[in-house]
Amino acid sequence: MSDDLVAFLRAIGAGEQALVGRLLGDGPELVVARLGRGEEVFLAECALQLYQGDTALHVAAAAYDTDLARRLVDLGADLRARNRRGGEPLHAATRGGPGSTGWDPARQRETIGYLVGAGADPNAAAAGGVTPLHRAVRNRCSGAVEALLQLGADPRLANDSGSTAADLTRWTTGRGGSGSMEARAEQQRIVGLLGVSD
Repeated sequence: MSDDLVAFLRAIGAGEQALVGRLLGDGPELVVARLGRGEEVFLAECALQLYQGDTALHVAAAAYDTDLARRLVDLGADLRARNRRGGEPLHAATRGGPGSTGWDPARQRETIGYLVGAGADPNAAAAGGVTPLHRAVRNRCSGAVEALLQLGADPRLANDSGSTAADLTRWTTGRGGSGSMEARAEQQRIVGLLGVSD
């Protein structure tokens, strides 16, 4: 099944809806399948690194495909599935950011709203104590930050290094393009959302 799963995840990442539907019809077990350690792969289709434990719902979330995420959950996908780095589908939905491939703030917000409404935990901690809010701030996604705050994300939670979401607004993220005008504008919106003062 590993080849089928990788083909399915690639189709999701590429937005090939007809192929996704066909593969899902032929292999309903793909809804709950998880990548093995030897199957870790980079999806060039959507610039997404996949890890052991990632599922179709992780990729649908990362692609901001709310309709597919809804369909997968209706078919039994696990909203709380964790990859080997502790990332859940909601963490995947916070990927992207200014200058990145496929970033769509409106669709990202919609996907985050759906996942939390369906039962994802906005305060779930991945490896290092990183919550979806930490990731959204680091990626400079103000819309995702706003959605998570509205849906119950706690901005006071610290990661294992002791950093809160507000702390991450002050530091260079290490992400490519983080110094662009668009990224700086996103950073300023996030500062306002988190009520960060100098």
